Amino acid sequence: MSVIPMTNDIILEGIDLTKHFGGGGLLSSPTVVRAVDGVSLSVQRGETFAIVGESGCGKSTLGRLLLRLIEPTGGDVRYEGKSILGLNKSEMRKLRREMQIIFQDPFASLNPRMNVGDIIAEPIWLHGLGRGKEKRERVADLMRTVGLIPTHTDRYPHEFSGGQRQRIGIARALAGDPKLIIGDEPVSALDVSIQAQIINLLEDLKQRFGLTLVIVAHDLAVIRHMSDRVAVMYLGEIVELSETDELFDNPLHPYTQALLAAIPIPNPMNRQPKALLQGDVPSPAAPPSGCRFHTRCPHARPLCKEQHPALEAAPDGRKVACHFWREIQGAGAGSISAPSQSAALSKRLALYRTWRERQDNPVTTSP
Repeated sequence: MSVIPMTNDIILEGIDLTKHFGGGGLLSSPTVVRAVDGVSLSVQRGETFAIVGESGCGKSTLGRLLLRLIEPTGGDVRYEGKSILGLNKSEMRKLRREMQIIFQDPFASLNPRMNVGDIIAEPIWLHGLGRGKEKRERVADLMRTVGLIPTHTDRYPHEFSGGQRQRIGIARALAGDPKLIIGDEPVSALDVSIQAQIINLLEDLKQRFGLTLVIVAHDLAVIRHMSDRVAVMYLGEIVELSETDELFDNPLHPYTQALLAAIPIPNPMNRQPKALLQGDVPSPAAPPSGCRFHTRCPHARPLCKEQHPALEAAPDGRKVACHFWREIQGAGAGSISAPSQSAALSKRLALYRTWRERQDNPVTTSP
Protein backbone atom coordinates (compact mmCIF):
# COMPACT_ATOMS: atom_id res chain seq x y z
CA MET A 1 0.00 0.00 0.00
CA SER A 2 1.36 3.40 -0.98
CA VAL A 3 1.98 6.19 1.51
CA ILE A 4 -0.14 9.28 0.89
CA PRO A 5 1.77 12.55 1.38
CA MET A 6 0.36 14.73 4.15
CA THR A 7 -0.48 18.32 3.18
CA ASN A 8 -2.67 21.12 4.47
CA ASP A 9 -5.16 21.25 1.57
CA ILE A 10 -8.83 20.46 2.07
CA ILE A 11 -9.81 16.89 1.21
CA LEU A 12 -13.47 16.89 2.34
CA GLU A 13 -16.09 19.61 2.69
CA GLY A 14 -19.66 19.71 3.87
CA ILE A 15 -21.50 22.83 2.72
CA ASP A 16 -24.76 23.78 4.44
CA LEU A 17 -25.63 20.10 4.86
CA THR A 18 -29.17 19.28 5.90
CA LYS A 19 -30.87 15.96 6.56
CA HIS A 20 -34.54 15.78 7.51
CA PHE A 21 -36.36 12.50 8.11
CA GLY A 22 -40.10 12.02 7.63
CA GLY A 23 -42.61 14.59 6.47
CA GLY A 24 -43.21 13.13 3.02
CA GLY A 25 -44.79 10.14 1.33
CA LEU A 26 -47.85 8.10 2.19
CA LEU A 27 -46.11 5.74 4.63
CA SER A 28 -43.65 8.16 6.25
CA SER A 29 -44.25 10.07 9.45
CA PRO A 30 -45.80 13.54 9.07
CA THR A 31 -43.32 14.81 11.66
CA VAL A 32 -40.06 16.18 10.27
CA VAL A 33 -36.98 15.27 12.31
CA ARG A 34 -34.18 17.75 11.69
CA ALA A 35 -31.24 15.43 12.29
CA VAL A 36 -28.67 17.70 10.61
CA ASP A 37 -29.58 21.31 9.94
CA GLY A 38 -27.25 23.58 7.97
CA VAL A 39 -23.83 22.18 8.90
CA SER A 40 -20.70 23.40 7.10
CA LEU A 41 -17.21 22.08 7.78
CA SER A 42 -13.94 21.27 6.04
CA VAL A 43 -11.39 18.53 6.75
CA GLN A 44 -7.73 19.04 5.88
CA ARG A 45 -5.72 16.28 4.30
CA GLY A 46 -3.74 14.30 6.87
CA GLU A 47 -5.50 15.57 10.00
CA THR A 48 -7.73 13.85 12.54
CA PHE A 49 -11.01 15.75 12.68
CA ALA A 50 -13.44 14.93 15.49
CA ILE A 51 -17.22 15.40 15.67
CA VAL A 52 -18.49 15.26 19.24
CA GLY A 53 -21.80 15.73 21.03
CA GLU A 54 -24.52 14.04 23.06
CA SER A 55 -26.44 11.04 21.77
CA GLY A 56 -29.03 12.16 19.24
CA CYS A 57 -27.21 15.36 18.24
CA GLY A 58 -26.83 14.18 14.63
CA LYS A 59 -23.11 13.44 14.54
CA SER A 60 -23.44 9.90 13.12
CA THR A 61 -25.92 11.13 10.51
CA LEU A 62 -23.42 13.83 9.55
CA GLY A 63 -20.69 11.22 9.15
CA ARG A 64 -22.88 9.20 6.79
CA LEU A 65 -23.80 12.30 4.82
CA LEU A 66 -20.11 13.08 4.27
CA LEU A 67 -19.68 9.62 2.71
CA ARG A 68 -23.01 9.81 0.87
CA LEU A 69 -24.19 6.64 2.58
CA ILE A 70 -27.44 8.56 2.94
CA GLU A 71 -28.65 11.32 0.64
CA PRO A 72 -28.86 14.84 2.08
CA THR A 73 -32.05 16.89 2.05
CA GLY A 74 -30.00 19.93 1.11
CA GLY A 75 -26.44 21.21 0.81
CA ASP A 76 -23.40 19.71 -0.85
CA VAL A 77 -20.48 17.37 -0.15
CA ARG A 78 -17.18 17.94 -1.92
CA TYR A 79 -14.28 15.51 -2.03
CA GLU A 80 -10.98 16.95 -3.25
CA GLY A 81 -12.86 20.00 -4.51
CA LYS A 82 -15.52 18.14 -6.52
CA SER A 83 -19.14 17.54 -5.57
CA ILE A 84 -20.00 13.88 -5.05
CA LEU A 85 -23.78 14.29 -5.00
CA GLY A 86 -24.10 14.23 -8.77
CA LEU A 87 -22.08 11.05 -9.26
CA ASN A 88 -23.88 7.96 -10.54
CA LYS A 89 -23.58 4.50 -8.94
CA SER A 90 -20.59 3.47 -11.03
CA GLU A 91 -18.72 6.68 -10.24
CA MET A 92 -19.54 6.41 -6.54
CA ARG A 93 -18.31 2.81 -6.45
CA LYS A 94 -14.93 3.95 -7.75
CA LEU A 95 -14.85 6.73 -5.17
CA ARG A 96 -15.69 4.31 -2.33
CA ARG A 97 -12.16 2.96 -2.65
CA GLU A 98 -10.83 6.30 -1.36
CA MET A 99 -13.53 6.96 1.27
CA GLN A 100 -14.19 4.27 3.87
CA ILE A 101 -15.94 3.90 7.21
CA ILE A 102 -15.38 1.97 10.44
CA PHE A 103 -18.72 1.20 12.06
CA GLN A 104 -19.56 1.42 15.74
CA ASP A 105 -20.63 -2.19 16.27
CA PRO A 106 -17.86 -4.50 15.04
CA PHE A 107 -20.16 -7.54 15.12
CA ALA A 108 -23.23 -6.14 13.37
CA SER A 109 -21.08 -4.67 10.58
CA LEU A 110 -19.53 -8.05 9.63
CA ASN A 111 -21.40 -10.67 7.59
CA PRO A 112 -21.72 -13.72 9.90
CA ARG A 113 -21.88 -16.07 6.89
CA MET A 114 -18.54 -14.96 5.48
CA ASN A 115 -15.18 -15.93 6.92
CA VAL A 116 -12.66 -13.24 7.75
CA GLY A 117 -10.58 -13.82 4.65
CA ASP A 118 -13.58 -13.28 2.37
CA ILE A 119 -14.71 -10.21 4.33
CA ILE A 120 -11.35 -8.49 3.92
CA ALA A 121 -10.91 -9.73 0.34
CA GLU A 122 -14.28 -8.46 -0.88
CA PRO A 123 -13.19 -4.83 -1.51
CA ILE A 124 -9.93 -6.11 -3.05
CA TRP A 125 -11.95 -8.14 -5.55
CA LEU A 126 -14.56 -5.42 -6.05
CA HIS A 127 -12.00 -2.78 -6.99
CA GLY A 128 -9.85 -5.13 -9.04
CA LEU A 129 -6.80 -4.84 -6.80
CA GLY A 130 -5.80 -8.51 -6.87
CA ARG A 131 -6.77 -12.03 -7.85
CA GLY A 132 -5.76 -15.47 -6.64
CA LYS A 133 -2.42 -15.58 -4.85
CA GLU A 134 -2.01 -11.81 -4.99
CA LYS A 135 -5.36 -11.31 -3.24
CA ARG A 136 -4.54 -13.88 -0.55
CA GLU A 137 -1.17 -12.24 0.11
CA ARG A 138 -2.83 -8.84 0.37
CA VAL A 139 -5.37 -10.19 2.89
CA ALA A 140 -2.58 -11.75 4.96
CA ASP A 141 -0.63 -8.47 4.89
CA LEU A 142 -3.70 -6.52 6.03
CA MET A 143 -4.31 -8.93 8.90
CA ARG A 144 -0.72 -8.56 10.05
CA THR A 145 -1.01 -4.79 9.74
CA VAL A 146 -3.94 -4.63 12.17
CA GLY A 147 -2.47 -7.18 14.58
CA LEU A 148 -4.32 -10.36 13.57
CA ILE A 149 -2.93 -13.79 12.76
CA PRO A 150 -3.04 -14.43 8.98
CA THR A 151 -3.71 -18.15 9.46
CA HIS A 152 -7.13 -17.27 10.94
CA THR A 153 -8.65 -16.29 7.60
CA ASP A 154 -10.98 -19.32 7.65
CA ARG A 155 -12.57 -18.31 10.94
CA TYR A 156 -15.92 -16.52 11.20
CA PRO A 157 -16.68 -13.25 13.05
CA HIS A 158 -18.31 -15.00 16.03
CA GLU A 159 -15.02 -16.78 16.74
CA PHE A 160 -13.25 -13.50 17.52
CA SER A 161 -13.37 -11.11 20.46
CA GLY A 162 -14.83 -7.61 20.19
CA GLY A 163 -11.43 -6.00 19.80
CA GLN A 164 -10.42 -8.50 17.13
CA ARG A 165 -13.67 -7.93 15.23
CA GLN A 166 -13.00 -4.20 15.20
CA ARG A 167 -9.53 -4.94 13.80
CA ILE A 168 -11.22 -6.96 11.05
CA GLY A 169 -13.40 -3.95 10.26
CA ILE A 170 -10.33 -1.73 10.12
CA ALA A 171 -8.55 -4.19 7.81
CA ARG A 172 -11.59 -4.19 5.53
CA ALA A 173 -11.57 -0.38 5.47
CA LEU A 174 -7.88 -0.41 4.53
CA ALA A 175 -8.28 -3.03 1.79
CA GLY A 176 -9.02 -0.49 -0.94
CA ASP A 177 -6.02 1.71 -0.07
CA PRO A 178 -8.21 4.67 1.03
CA LYS A 179 -7.25 8.29 1.59
CA LEU A 180 -10.04 9.07 4.06
CA ILE A 181 -11.60 6.96 6.83
CA ILE A 182 -14.57 7.98 8.97
CA GLY A 183 -14.81 6.19 12.31
CA ASP A 184 -18.36 6.15 13.70
CA GLU A 185 -17.77 5.64 17.43
CA PRO A 186 -14.99 3.14 16.60
CA VAL A 187 -14.19 2.26 20.24
CA SER A 188 -17.41 2.91 22.15
CA ALA A 189 -18.63 -0.72 21.86
CA LEU A 190 -15.34 -2.12 23.19
CA ASP A 191 -14.10 -2.87 26.69
CA VAL A 192 -12.07 -0.11 28.29
CA SER A 193 -8.92 -2.25 28.23
CA ILE A 194 -9.26 -2.73 24.44
CA GLN A 195 -10.10 0.87 23.56
CA ALA A 196 -6.51 2.06 24.02
CA GLN A 197 -5.22 -0.64 21.67
CA ILE A 198 -7.62 0.34 18.87
CA ILE A 199 -6.82 4.04 19.37
CA ASN A 200 -3.10 3.32 19.11
CA LEU A 201 -3.71 1.16 16.05
CA LEU A 202 -5.63 3.94 14.28
CA GLU A 203 -2.89 6.44 15.08
CA ASP A 204 -0.19 4.07 13.83
CA LEU A 205 -2.09 3.46 10.59
CA LYS A 206 -2.65 7.18 10.07
CA GLN A 207 1.08 7.84 10.28
CA ARG A 208 2.04 4.81 8.23
CA PHE A 209 -0.34 5.39 5.32
CA GLY A 210 -0.89 9.15 5.54
CA LEU A 211 -4.60 8.76 6.21
CA THR A 212 -7.11 11.46 6.95
CA LEU A 213 -9.39 10.47 9.86
CA VAL A 214 -12.81 11.80 10.81
CA ILE A 215 -13.76 10.44 14.24
CA VAL A 216 -17.37 10.59 15.46
CA ALA A 217 -17.40 10.10 19.23
CA HIS A 218 -18.87 11.12 22.53
CA ASP A 219 -15.86 10.08 24.66
CA LEU A 220 -14.04 13.37 25.21
CA ALA A 221 -10.92 11.62 26.51
CA VAL A 222 -10.57 9.82 23.17
CA ILE A 223 -11.12 13.09 21.30
CA ARG A 224 -8.57 14.88 23.46
CA HIS A 225 -5.94 12.24 22.79
CA MET A 226 -6.15 11.67 19.06
CA SER A 227 -7.79 14.63 17.26
CA ASP A 228 -6.32 17.80 15.78
CA ARG A 229 -9.58 19.76 15.49
CA VAL A 230 -13.02 19.31 17.04
CA ALA A 231 -16.53 20.23 15.92
CA VAL A 232 -19.05 20.27 18.79
CA MET A 233 -22.63 19.48 17.72
CA TYR A 234 -25.88 20.22 19.50
CA LEU A 235 -29.30 19.33 18.10
CA GLY A 236 -28.18 19.08 14.48
CA GLU A 237 -25.93 22.14 14.42
CA ILE A 238 -22.25 22.91 15.05
CA VAL A 239 -21.95 25.25 18.02
CA GLU A 240 -18.15 25.37 18.28
CA LEU A 241 -15.26 24.52 15.95
CA SER A 242 -11.75 24.67 17.31
CA GLU A 243 -8.32 23.12 17.53
CA THR A 244 -8.33 20.46 20.23
CA ASP A 245 -5.96 22.03 22.75
CA GLU A 246 -7.68 25.39 22.58
CA LEU A 247 -11.12 23.84 22.99
CA PHE A 248 -10.14 21.86 26.08
CA ASP A 249 -8.09 24.65 27.64
CA ASN A 250 -10.64 27.42 27.09
CA PRO A 251 -14.05 26.40 25.66
CA LEU A 252 -16.09 29.32 24.34
CA HIS A 253 -19.63 27.96 24.01
CA PRO A 254 -21.67 27.26 27.19
CA TYR A 255 -22.58 23.81 25.87
CA THR A 256 -18.92 22.89 25.34
CA GLN A 257 -18.15 24.16 28.83
CA ALA A 258 -20.87 21.94 30.30
CA LEU A 259 -19.65 18.89 28.34
CA LEU A 260 -16.09 19.30 29.61
CA ALA A 261 -17.21 20.04 33.17
CA ALA A 262 -19.09 16.71 33.20
CA ILE A 263 -15.90 14.69 32.68
CA PRO A 264 -15.10 12.73 35.88
CA ILE A 265 -11.85 13.77 37.53
CA PRO A 266 -9.89 10.65 38.62
CA ASN A 267 -8.73 12.27 41.86
CA PRO A 268 -10.99 12.32 44.95
CA MET A 269 -8.93 15.19 46.41
CA ASN A 270 -9.50 17.42 43.38
CA ARG A 271 -13.22 18.08 43.31
CA GLN A 272 -14.53 20.95 41.20
CA PRO A 273 -18.05 22.38 40.96
CA LYS A 274 -19.82 21.14 37.85
CA ALA A 275 -21.82 23.33 35.47
CA LEU A 276 -24.84 21.03 35.34
CA LEU A 277 -27.33 21.60 32.56
CA GLN A 278 -30.99 22.02 33.39
CA GLY A 279 -33.79 20.21 31.55
CA ASP A 280 -33.71 17.66 28.75
CA VAL A 281 -32.45 17.86 25.20
CA PRO A 282 -35.27 19.24 23.03
CA SER A 283 -36.72 17.08 20.29
CA PRO A 284 -35.12 17.51 16.85
CA ALA A 285 -38.66 17.31 15.51
CA ALA A 286 -39.50 20.56 17.30
CA PRO A 287 -36.26 22.49 17.94
CA PRO A 288 -36.51 25.70 19.99
CA SER A 289 -36.60 29.05 18.28
CA GLY A 290 -33.50 31.21 18.20
CA CYS A 291 -30.51 29.51 19.76
CA ARG A 292 -31.34 25.83 20.15
CA PHE A 293 -29.37 25.68 23.40
CA HIS A 294 -31.16 28.53 25.13
CA THR A 295 -33.63 26.24 26.95
CA ARG A 296 -30.73 24.72 28.94
CA CYS A 297 -28.16 27.53 28.91
CA PRO A 298 -27.37 29.23 32.26
CA HIS A 299 -26.42 32.43 30.37
CA ALA A 300 -29.55 32.67 28.18
CA ARG A 301 -31.15 36.09 27.60
CA PRO A 302 -34.27 37.17 25.65
CA LEU A 303 -32.22 37.63 22.45
CA CYS A 304 -31.22 33.96 22.55
CA LYS A 305 -34.86 32.92 22.22
CA GLU A 306 -35.57 35.33 19.40
CA GLN A 307 -32.50 35.24 17.14
CA HIS A 308 -30.48 32.30 15.83
CA PRO A 309 -26.73 32.85 16.41
CA ALA A 310 -24.39 32.54 13.44
CA LEU A 311 -21.21 30.47 13.63
CA GLU A 312 -18.83 33.44 13.85
CA ALA A 313 -15.04 33.52 13.95
CA ALA A 314 -13.23 34.41 17.15
CA PRO A 315 -9.97 36.43 17.02
CA ASP A 316 -7.89 33.26 17.40
CA GLY A 317 -9.56 31.58 14.40
CA ARG A 318 -12.02 29.41 16.31
CA LYS A 319 -15.72 29.50 15.48
CA VAL A 320 -18.55 29.69 17.98
CA ALA A 321 -22.34 30.08 17.69
CA CYS A 322 -23.30 32.14 20.73
CA HIS A 323 -24.55 35.73 21.05
CA PHE A 324 -22.77 36.39 24.34
CA TRP A 325 -19.63 34.25 24.26
CA ARG A 326 -17.44 37.33 24.79
CA GLU A 327 -19.19 38.31 28.02
CA ILE A 328 -19.15 34.71 29.22
CA GLN A 329 -15.40 34.48 28.64
CA GLY A 330 -14.88 37.86 30.27
CA ALA A 331 -16.57 36.55 33.41
CA GLY A 332 -14.16 33.60 33.46
CA ALA A 333 -16.86 30.99 33.01
CA GLY A 334 -16.13 27.49 31.93
CA SER A 335 -12.34 27.31 32.23
CA ILE A 336 -11.45 23.62 32.46
CA SER A 337 -8.30 22.02 33.78
CA ALA A 338 -7.26 20.01 30.73
CA PRO A 339 -4.57 17.69 32.17
CA SER A 340 -7.02 15.83 34.42
CA GLN A 341 -9.57 15.08 31.71
CA SER A 342 -7.74 12.37 29.82
CA ALA A 343 -5.64 11.03 32.69
CA ALA A 344 -7.38 7.65 32.77
CA LEU A 345 -7.11 7.15 29.01
CA SER A 346 -3.47 8.31 28.98
CA LYS A 347 -2.66 5.75 31.64
CA ARG A 348 -4.31 2.98 29.60
CA LEU A 349 -2.43 4.07 26.50
CA ALA A 350 0.90 4.14 28.34
CA LEU A 351 0.31 0.67 29.79
CA TYR A 352 -0.58 -0.65 26.36
CA ARG A 353 2.56 0.83 24.76
CA THR A 354 4.72 -0.75 27.47
CA TRP A 355 2.99 -4.10 26.97
CA ARG A 356 3.36 -3.92 23.22
CA GLU A 357 7.08 -3.07 23.40
CA ARG A 358 7.74 -6.11 25.59
CA GLN A 359 6.17 -8.56 23.20
CA ASP A 360 8.49 -10.52 20.96
CA ASN A 361 5.61 -11.13 18.58
CA PRO A 362 2.67 -8.77 19.12
CA VAL A 363 0.73 -10.34 16.22
CA THR A 364 0.22 -13.59 18.10
CA THR A 365 -0.77 -11.92 21.37
CA SER A 366 -3.11 -9.16 20.25
CA PRO A 367 -6.49 -9.20 22.04
